Amino acid sequence: MSSRLELANAIRALAMDAVQQANSGHPGLPLGAAPMAYVLWTRFLRFNPKDPQWLNRDRFILSAGHGSMLLYGLLHLAGVRRVTRDYGVEEGPTISMEDLQKFRQLDSVTPGHPEYRWTSGVETTTGPLGQGVANSVGMAIASRWLGSYFNRPGFTLFDYDVWALCGDGDMMEGVASEVASIAGHLQLPNLCWIYDANRISIDGSTDLAFTEDVGRRFEAYGWRVLHVDDANDLAALSAAYRSFKEQRGKPTLIVVRSQIGYGSPKKQGTAAAHGEPLGAEEIKAAKRNYGWPEDAQFLVPEGVRERFQERLGARGKQLREAWEKTFVEYKKQQPELADQLERMLRRELPAGWDKELPTFPADAKGMATRESSGKVLTALAKNYPWLLGGSADLNPSTKTYLGFSGPMKPGDHSGRNIHFGVREHAMGSIVNGLALSKLRAYGATFLIFSDYQRPAIRLSAIMEIPAIHIFTHDSIGLGEDGPTHQPVEQLPGLRSIPGLIVLRPGDANEVAEAWRVIAQQKTHAVALVLTRQAVPTLDRTKYAPASGVAKGAYVLADSDGTPEVILIGTGSEVALCVEAYEKLKAEGVKARVVSMPSWELFEQQDERYQDSVLPPSVRARVAVEQAEVFGWERWVGLRGTVVGMRSFGASAPLKALLQKFGFTVDNVVKAAKETIAKAKQ
Repeated sequence: MSSRLELANAIRALAMDAVQQANSGHPGLPLGAAPMAYVLWTRFLRFNPKDPQWLNRDRFILSAGHGSMLLYGLLHLAGVRRVTRDYGVEEGPTISMEDLQKFRQLDSVTPGHPEYRWTSGVETTTGPLGQGVANSVGMAIASRWLGSYFNRPGFTLFDYDVWALCGDGDMMEGVASEVASIAGHLQLPNLCWIYDANRISIDGSTDLAFTEDVGRRFEAYGWRVLHVDDANDLAALSAAYRSFKEQRGKPTLIVVRSQIGYGSPKKQGTAAAHGEPLGAEEIKAAKRNYGWPEDAQFLVPEGVRERFQERLGARGKQLREAWEKTFVEYKKQQPELADQLERMLRRELPAGWDKELPTFPADAKGMATRESSGKVLTALAKNYPWLLGGSADLNPSTKTYLGFSGPMKPGDHSGRNIHFGVREHAMGSIVNGLALSKLRAYGATFLIFSDYQRPAIRLSAIMEIPAIHIFTHDSIGLGEDGPTHQPVEQLPGLRSIPGLIVLRPGDANEVAEAWRVIAQQKTHAVALVLTRQAVPTLDRTKYAPASGVAKGAYVLADSDGTPEVILIGTGSEVALCVEAYEKLKAEGVKARVVSMPSWELFEQQDERYQDSVLPPSVRARVAVEQAEVFGWERWVGLRGTVVGMRSFGASAPLKALLQKFGFTVDNVVKAAKETIAKAKQ
């Protein structure tokens, strides 16, 4: 047995055994990349296994998440402790040997792909290729911003590095190119991607579809590129990692040539090693090649854990203890900043966070909800220091630029405005990386382009992080740009994502209340959906207060006694429902208007409240929304009516579009009367 690679071989053997026992998984990457991870973790990574939440720890991301047994083996050998959902650290290991033996089984902490919140030591959920490296850019930005805000002379609280291990599949995904471009532009000196260039994908050799010079591409992005010709050359790996640590000024890509399934006599260097168990006999042969006991399963030889933990743990323990001493003195000299930091870590709000949130007077002309959102966001951010973000080259349109702060720039990452460029997917993934770093981050674009961002939105919901996704130009109401830019199916699509709170406020005061809801989120991502066109600011002395937004739906206007019909509106259609209500009322029809800015928040309310807003006895219901009608049957019932979109939009002025697609007072009144008649049948 080679002592030089014994620790790396322990990771390899555990990976083979776990995949074989599960009869499912990806053994090839752990076998090829184990030395890269072993050298990094034992010689360079600043990480304390006994406190995996330490603020200034280096972040390690396995972007090639299909090779999850590599990460699980590392966490097991390092003895990383378990963290509870309320951020307490327990004595037991996050991954025991029994957990490794339950790889890919129900409720195991070793799922098929690494999952944030599920397994301590997993910094982000990976698996969809490109997402891990994309999140790493957000984390690297976070480290730089946190340092610029909290660090003071003699007190360095934040200067951590971010390492991401990625593969050929990551490099093929467009989001990786988008974020690499941003990282190069910002000159992030604390970001290192380790590229496991094994030149194999599921179909076979990457020569089938991927022959570019990745290193030169990254040089064009503004990265520093290093090469290691043999993944088993520990000295060369160390030299490359050391070079990253010593030569700063730009992000670093280390291209490491490896063999997928290294050591497997028949499958090394082939697609057969990628996504299926090697087989019992092939595993024995591979173990012989490593000098490993071929019949032993889930073997960790005596002394391996101890050596691994000694090398990583001693360094991490020393660094963390020094940091803690610094922080004790920091709290004495910078009590206000220390309080902010501790609140940020617990995802709590700063003192006085809402003291400048505006209220808006009644105004028949009103303003676009994107405009009122910009005013509320600025007021909120002034008293919420770690709220930051930007747009995908749309600040003038989305109204999300914080005028009191500067932009984030190359070499200066202190600004709270991030220019993401026309890179929606990258924006969403970077926002997730910032949110994983405990910042409150937002990204903004047009609702139609949520399609480009959707993978990142979905992952923010899976990870239960309070990322903020802002979408303006939310309907056919944007007018002449036509159906390519008019979202129709996007709103129900966002509502279909489990755990995502979708908010479509109806006027300026509902916008203010929506931001109040957003600010208080700890475990829910939010999509805030806003209009391009002006909508009336309702008179809240005449209609119900906008505070009802917090419950997702509320009675905005009502009749005396039981209503004959309920009009349900969201966003710009709330005002339309109010106009129709007033006309019905004048004609003697008992009507109720329900503003429903968030289905998800309404679903969280108890049955009693839901029934008070939408009484089961009132079957005549009309929903009005400039979006695809899908899903509304849940709220209007079988006898209800939906005034909505059943086709794509058209290029025309707004008034013509509203007439064409039926978003008029007369049409809503007509639908209400017809629905009342139908409900009586």
